[in-house]
Amino acid sequence: MLDKSSTTRRPRVARALAAAGIVAVLVAASLAAPASASAAVSRAELALRWAPIHYQDVDATGSHALSGQSDYVTTVDFDGDLNGRNNWDRAGQAGNPLAAHAYYSVLETSTHWYITYFFFHPRDWTDHPFFETEHENDGEGVLFAIERDGSTYGVLRSAVTVAHSDFFSYTPVGSTWTSGREGVDGTLQFQASPHDTFQHPVTAQEAQGHGLKAYPQYDIVGDGLVYYPSTVTETPSDGNDRDVRYQLVDIFAVGGLWAQRSNPSLFAALGTFAGDTSGGCGSGTWTCSTNSANAPWGWDDGDDAPGRGEIASDPAKLAAEYFTVPAGLARTYSYNPYAGAAAALTEAARTAPPVVD
Repeated sequence: MLDKSSTTRRPRVARALAAAGIVAVLVAASLAAPASASAAVSRAELALRWAPIHYQDVDATGSHALSGQSDYVTTVDFDGDLNGRNNWDRAGQAGNPLAAHAYYSVLETSTHWYITYFFFHPRDWTDHPFFETEHENDGEGVLFAIERDGSTYGVLRSAVTVAHSDFFSYTPVGSTWTSGREGVDGTLQFQASPHDTFQHPVTAQEAQGHGLKAYPQYDIVGDGLVYYPSTVTETPSDGNDRDVRYQLVDIFAVGGLWAQRSNPSLFAALGTFAGDTSGGCGSGTWTCSTNSANAPWGWDDGDDAPGRGEIASDPAKLAAEYFTVPAGLARTYSYNPYAGAAAALTEAARTAPPVVD
């Protein structure tokens, strides 16, 4: 991790950036010259401004914990390749530092911006021997709806988080949005960052299974990490580092995660990461399941009205289902790269088997 008071540890960060491989280059390009969201602010700037301060609980016990590293967030190519079937095996190996990143996408209508943040772990793991499953790769996250009120960054009205195969909805204090077909599950809190001048929403993930909710519905118990949004990446110094900067990666960057959606080494199906049972996944536990993690366009809460992946690909639809919005919601997108694959996403929603996640 970068030393906050000196430059003596910069070589370590250089190794972390190198380990991020292709994605690190894409991040730099995206933040340096992002596509324009409006004349006033870019999509990358919007994503950075609203990116959450993220609490990650860490469990260092058990043979699959990697002394806590199994709970670090990173990129899908932290090991220098885009092979989803070796991520469990290579997590924690020398030369593969788990540098902190989060993926994002921004969709636009005339009334709102919708920003999805996706946190990736190489392992979904457990230290319980009975009735607990593990799987390679783990992807959960949050959708923020930002009202375009004429200010530079708009105003955040709601959040919907992904915890395994369930969604949870939140509104900040003072939001004009209220419950719709789904009840609001809690209040979205804000916190100041030591690395910029903004109040950021606060999210949290549990250890092992990495379900994500608004803080403090999950909280740090014992060891844990606090990740802060930034334009640089840091690798935690240990499993109890309370100031780790994470870098944002545009899902829609050239050659990025969405562009890799048909790469069979990374994805077993549209929106489903490829994962196998190698490297000891499942040993000493109930089982290790395969192909059991989703990218945002595969997230699904099966008993809710929005279809598989629509939290990312049609967030205005999800917002209209989950909330009552007095000012109304435009449903036509002025920017939505998912739209070009609408037919394939619909077919995947119809045919894709449920995953563990």
